Amino acid sequence: MVKLNVLKILKKKGKTKYWLYNQMDMTYTNFNNLVTNKTKSIKYQNIEKLCNILDCSPNDIFSNE
Repeated sequence: MVKLNVLKILKKKGKTKYWLYNQMDMTYTNFNNLVTNKTKSIKYQNIEKLCNILDCSPNDIFSNE
């Protein structure tokens, strides 16, 4: 199963989930489902936003767990 490592990346960078939420321009419900791996799909534009905001690549965001 593919999972997002967003919370791990935030912790490593010393940023909060709330900080990222303010950057993403999404509803809190959708954002929370995204970062806690409770969503079944993710838009390409959201992957791009995450990568730009967190200064990382898609390879950093996704993992096989």
